[in-house]
Amino acid sequence: MYSSLTHASAEALVDVLWFIEGSEGERMDPDDAAKLLESVAHLVSMRSSGQRNELLDRLGMIAQAESDLLRREFARPAGTGPTRVREADKRRP
Repeated sequence: MYSSLTHASAEALVDVLWFIEGSEGERMDPDDAAKLLESVAHLVSMRSSGQRNELLDRLGMIAQAESDLLRREFARPAGTGPTRVREADKRRP
């Protein structure tokens, strides 16, 4: 079980983003996938620095515990975080 709502939310975020990133056109409309990814990036970018750091810490814990190497790399905070989180930070004013 998860130790906190933040951890459960981070795990769910990884699951959803992993699904979207791996979806082919027949599983999810590419335009809808792009909109959803942009929406997630925007929501993350609107969080405070402390909240983003907490999310990044949780993502690091999730990546460490992940046995699938591709999924681990996907979730692993590198620099400022996973790909979508880094993109959101770049757009943050």
